[in-house]
Amino acid sequence: MSMVALPGLRDMIDSISRERNLPKLAVQAALREALLKGYERYRRTLRLDGAGFDEEYFANFEVELDVEEEGFRVLATKTIVEDVSNPDHQIALQEVQEVAAEAQPGDTVVLDVTPDQGDFGRMAAIQTKQVLAQKLRDQQRKLVQEEFQDLESTVLQARVLRFERQSVIMAVSSGFGQPEVEAELPKREQLPNDNYRANATFKVYLKRVSEGSHRGPQLLVSRADAGLVVYLFANEVPEIEDEIVRIVAVAREANPPSRSVGPRTKIAVDTIERDVDPVGACIGARGSRIQVVVNELRGEKIDVIRWSPDPATYIANALSPARVDEVRLMDPEGRQAHVLVAEDQLSLAIGKEGQNVRLAARLTGWKIDIKDSAKYDYEAENRKLASLQEARRPALEEEYEDDLDDEDQDPLPPEDGDFDPVNDEAEEEILEEDEALEDDQPLEEDEEI
Repeated sequence: MSMVALPGLRDMIDSISRERNLPKLAVQAALREALLKGYERYRRTLRLDGAGFDEEYFANFEVELDVEEEGFRVLATKTIVEDVSNPDHQIALQEVQEVAAEAQPGDTVVLDVTPDQGDFGRMAAIQTKQVLAQKLRDQQRKLVQEEFQDLESTVLQARVLRFERQSVIMAVSSGFGQPEVEAELPKREQLPNDNYRANATFKVYLKRVSEGSHRGPQLLVSRADAGLVVYLFANEVPEIEDEIVRIVAVAREANPPSRSVGPRTKIAVDTIERDVDPVGACIGARGSRIQVVVNELRGEKIDVIRWSPDPATYIANALSPARVDEVRLMDPEGRQAHVLVAEDQLSLAIGKEGQNVRLAARLTGWKIDIKDSAKYDYEAENRKLASLQEARRPALEEEYEDDLDDEDQDPLPPEDGDFDPVNDEAEEEILEEDEALEDDQPLEEDEEI
């Protein structure tokens, strides 16, 4: 069998495997696909009649790599027929029977169709090189996707490599001993207090693994996602890992709209143990546990509050550190509440540029209006509440009537095997017969008369 020599094939495969962190078998598979495309290009240059090949024309061709001999062969699988109409896909029965007398029409044979060394051509070589580069990139994307698909929504250790526009390109690894791959940290996912210098290390939250053809890094990581705060607390507080304390909700504003307002997070915690203080467990002795989280987030302010099933209590806790006088649930259906605070607590409850109340609303899911207790007009607000209820009454009554109509609907027909009376009289007769039978039954010995 003839062969096209590829001097240095073994060293080339080893080098590509090391540089791109790909298995040697994956490199060989990419090289076979590239050489087949190069052979297709060579065949197209020989087509002088101008007719092209369709996409499936070379489906019966394959490339065989010989790493030991450092070369490759092109093989074609052809069908045995009486009369040949396409010599690339078919071979004459008479020709095959000269070698194998038992051959029959419809059988297939594999033939060596490798071109001569000098016929492969410069254009075919260029095509092979371009396709090889593309196939290697595809292999890398596929490998990264398989490696990190199960690590989405987890936290990884990352190292700063370089900067592209406003994004930071970081190196991350899926585990100890695994090669590093590139990940992108966009501007919107960065923290304003971070110093992204070369080789600096950070904990990052893996938000997404891109699929398909994607230029640049496939991994999108974040320092601003609330999932990073959850991970840091779970890693620092043993009670959370042991499921004694649970994190109910997190509201984070890592990139405030104004530079004068720093990043801030509110986290609501709860416990099923009566003797455990969930807030104290997260803060730690003298703030030791929460300080570790704050340091990792470069000084971000964190409020840990106690979750409550009572909306009024939960809202009051969420506005910490402000002291709340009263919480009025004005519209439970619309989830709107008035929070009354003293005059000296107004600015603290609202927060700088409204950050505190904004985060509390996001944490609880309620629309919160902060009111001055001394200036609050109970009568006017009660009238507004009454008018709101009056406006909603027709809709409620209509809904109630619809429910009654549904209850008055005829019952569903009985399923097979159930009793189905023909009419009311027949049903009454059967019931009367049953009662008569019961009256005729003798009493048991222990049954009282």
